[in-house]
Amino acid sequence: MSLSPSPAPQDPTPDPTTANSPPPDDGVAKPPPPDTTSDLIKSTFEVTVTLADQQQDPNSPLYSVKSFEELGLSPDLLKGVYDMGFSKPSKIQERALPLLLSNPPTNMVGQSQSGTGKTAAFVLTMLSRIDFSINKPQALCLAPSRELARQIMSVVVAMGKFTNVQTEYAIKDNLPRNATKVTAHVIVGTPGTMLDLIRRKVIDVSEVKVFVLDEADNILDQDGLSDQTLRVKNMLPRNRPFQIILFSATFPDHVRSYADKFAPSANKIELQKNELSVDAIRQFYMDCRNEEHKYDILVSLYQLLTIGQSIIFTRYRHVADKIATRMTAEGHKVASLHGAKDAAERDAIIDNFREGKDKVLITTNVVARGIDILQVNMVVNYDLPLMSERDKTSGDDRPDIETYIHRIGRTGRFGRKGISINFVHDKKTWLQMEQIEKALGKKIIRIETNDLDEMEEKMKKALK
Repeated sequence: MSLSPSPAPQDPTPDPTTANSPPPDDGVAKPPPPDTTSDLIKSTFEVTVTLADQQQDPNSPLYSVKSFEELGLSPDLLKGVYDMGFSKPSKIQERALPLLLSNPPTNMVGQSQSGTGKTAAFVLTMLSRIDFSINKPQALCLAPSRELARQIMSVVVAMGKFTNVQTEYAIKDNLPRNATKVTAHVIVGTPGTMLDLIRRKVIDVSEVKVFVLDEADNILDQDGLSDQTLRVKNMLPRNRPFQIILFSATFPDHVRSYADKFAPSANKIELQKNELSVDAIRQFYMDCRNEEHKYDILVSLYQLLTIGQSIIFTRYRHVADKIATRMTAEGHKVASLHGAKDAAERDAIIDNFREGKDKVLITTNVVARGIDILQVNMVVNYDLPLMSERDKTSGDDRPDIETYIHRIGRTGRFGRKGISINFVHDKKTWLQMEQIEKALGKKIIRIETNDLDEMEEKMKKALK
């Protein structure tokens, strides 16, 4: 069954200048002309590569590429790449794609921020490995949320537009319970649903050639998701090799060692550590008197929240709903999104937000990772993320630095201005924010909350 999800912004290369190489012989696929109106910025990322096979020759023509033609892609796939507005590989793609597309296939663990072209890199790999004459699943991709799965699928559909690729989701409530067989080449989904469909033999994995995890650190670090993902991997064919690709913006050390076991003998590629900073985002904090005062300050920020688009992160689903209900009753237009809502409602909410119909989204960590919405210029941490949210039984009140980086990274996309605001309301939350400051090595600026005019002035200045 072929499926065309609603389009979402792809993970574009930050360097949309025209490749100097000649067009392919058939003249069908040509690089797009230079886009002088593009908001994307020239990439300054430095890429570090660790090769599993140390004998690989850095002087080989396939060590790095400067144009998509050098990769030997099919004309139909090359046409799809150019149709999406890509003109030449981004920094991470220059080094990753030759390794990802080499034969025999090799595993890869990649660390790269959203906006550096990682989605396009692994989607191109999946589409390149498919034999379109075989109507069986050949590429599986897992994401930690349905929102990210849908975003990835939009890239698969756009890039595969001129090919015969068949696609299907493995996300909750998407397939009828009595579905008997999925014959799509590419399946994108969440770990639990993918596992269920493989177990019920709705998905035949006998021809799978590529297995991808996006936001891999989040998948491998969550008890339920990690277990389900390992089970999916263990159900893939033992008698024929398949390529494992893990990508994430962050890899804490304990997850990195697990990733090395999950994808053995993998090539490793990463942006240098100092490139994973959040320097482009202006970080502030607001001292609130108590929980109720946090709500009052949020409401007073409403005009600023709607200058572009804003995401407000809360710890609990019921808090997201309560704030949304209360603000709506007071005449403010906001949307609430979390995992307890049904599938159709979640899809409608994120689509409306993508299209700019809603300006303010109140959510839990469900959209903290990988979601690219260019117009978002403000993130509010109504509640700071804590390590205890990863493991509900731990009671660990330390701030979750990785999730914090992912959350505030939803703003300031591709060189745009972005600001983040942390609400602190007692000694405990103040100390947690101090730990975030130390971990990032960056001062978080205080904004007074007792003078609303001055507060608004500072925010507007930061957005200019």
